[in-house]
Amino acid sequence: MNQNNLLATLQENRLMQTEEQVTNFENALAEIAENPDENKLSAYHLILDDQCQQPEVMFSLIHFLESFDIEKQITAFINVVPQLMITAPEWTRIIHSRILNDVSACGVYQNLLHSANLKNPHFLYHLLEESIVNKLQVRESVLL
Repeated sequence: MNQNNLLATLQENRLMQTEEQVTNFENALAEIAENPDENKLSAYHLILDDQCQQPEVMFSLIHFLESFDIEKQITAFINVVPQLMITAPEWTRIIHSRILNDVSACGVYQNLLHSANLKNPHFLYHLLEESIVNKLQVRESVLL
């Protein structure tokens, strides 16, 4: 099956309300993971949905997203944050927290958010950037 069909399968089954939807989702994600397309990173992020009935299965998508180059994954995340906050605010928070808890990813995140704010200011980018600064200040105070 081609990437677009697999992506459509993920989208159609993202709520995982039946065993068949869970199986379809898992199979499509496994097939995508065999030949991931970094050009579809933003679309992969937009599969996340807080209405999903099987969050442990959805976490497999999070792990898949984290398998990409960190700069590309974070760039895709930043690009879709305004949309993702509508359908998946909890998953957005989870990704944000996971990035903040990784020291090297946090630095990349801060730089990319700063650049995004300069190019295309958005209040969400500003809030995310502030949370990075706060997290870094907490880390510094703990180290002192």
